Amino acid sequence: MMYRVPLVFTPQPEGGYTVTSPALPELLTEGDSLEEAQANVDDAFAAVVELYAEQGRALPASIGLPASGEVVWSEVLMGSP
Repeated sequence: MMYRVPLVFTPQPEGGYTVTSPALPELLTEGDSLEEAQANVDDAFAAVVELYAEQGRALPASIGLPASGEVVWSEVLMGSP
């Protein structure tokens, strides 16, 4: 299943980035670069999904995708070649 999760990439004084989500306070990861931090989000999100399932909680409705056929808005970190 796909979700639309808002992410905040915060630069750290020692270098790298910490990633959090206002929609999922339990989501926390980091990376030495934006690319690494983005790559680590999948594992962090999977851990949050598992935590919610263990606790019998539903994920926030705000991160669900709209019904099929509706427009989906997404922002993605991308690099150039």
